[in-house]
Amino acid sequence: MLGFVFLLALIAWCGGFLWFLLNTYSPSVPPPHADGIVVLTGGEDRLATAFEMLDEGRADQLLISGVPAAVTLRDVERSAHLSRPPVDSHVTLGHRAQTTLGNADETAGWVAAHHIHSLIVVTAGYHMPRALLELSRAMPEVELFPMRVQPAAIYDGSRPHVWRLLLAEYTKWLLAEARFARIARLLQGAHQG
Repeated sequence: MLGFVFLLALIAWCGGFLWFLLNTYSPSVPPPHADGIVVLTGGEDRLATAFEMLDEGRADQLLISGVPAAVTLRDVERSAHLSRPPVDSHVTLGHRAQTTLGNADETAGWVAAHHIHSLIVVTAGYHMPRALLELSRAMPEVELFPMRVQPAAIYDGSRPHVWRLLLAEYTKWLLAEARFARIARLLQGAHQG
């Protein structure tokens, strides 16, 4: 009986990982227009994509969540290799987030302050399932549109580090589904208090 339960759990885990891979590599089609864009920092391609979408008029406001405290908008523009800078009033740098859960909380505050009802989410494909999960929990009333940005290396399945990254992100997504990060945060706050 125990062997059967293990086999079912293994099949469920493998099926979930297959879904995760399909989701990771699915192409994104941005909506014609949304109220805002949030880009979760972590790669210059993400920034360039978000700025390009803002320039195309796909949204009126952009939040860059998870920016180190000392980094300015001009620093971000240089790292994204922009040919022309955006209007400062359309871009907000979020300096508080250090995790995906922090990104969700930071974005929820920004969304409320800017009265945003639809949001394009820009992050890596492998990070998107967890990002959408945490964002939707923090802002259940906001319509989210995924815009996956794929680093070139993610397509090289012959490299062990690519599979390690995908398995790690799948595991983090499973833990997020179980609300592990929020529980850990509550426990940490109770311990410090």
